[in-house]
Amino acid sequence: MNSNLRSQARSTARLAAVQALYQQQMEGTGTARLLDEFHLHRLGMEDEETEAEFADAEVDFFDDLVTGTLARRDEIDALVGGKLASGWTVARLDKTMLQILRGGTYELIARPDVPVAAAISEWVDVAKAFFDDREAKFVNGVLDAVAKSAR
Repeated sequence: MNSNLRSQARSTARLAAVQALYQQQMEGTGTARLLDEFHLHRLGMEDEETEAEFADAEVDFFDDLVTGTLARRDEIDALVGGKLASGWTVARLDKTMLQILRGGTYELIARPDVPVAAAISEWVDVAKAFFDDREAKFVNGVLDAVAKSAR
């Protein structure tokens, strides 16, 4: 896979991971069932009407983001919580924002194969899919602070 396709596949995996983590938090879906559902129904779909093939998510990367984030959620929440402004807690964060910060933090602490700047930039782009620039800048600031303490 060339590097551009791999980059697209990882971007898609990050976006799908946020959706999976959100679903898990809201519904309590078990990890195995969650992964299975995403593998079967949401990753690597084609648009039949336009015959356009969307970038397939890098499934192994998606699986690692989801399972790793869930397995290390308490550690991740402590790291993120320590970088929030005084008076803020992870419990006060928007549920989607929290999943973005969790996924980004997991990637920073557990995926040394991904350069810090690339990881942060990617998660800022994920934030832009859900939020305005103000929130994307918030993600940038929190993940930058996490990276400085984690790497």
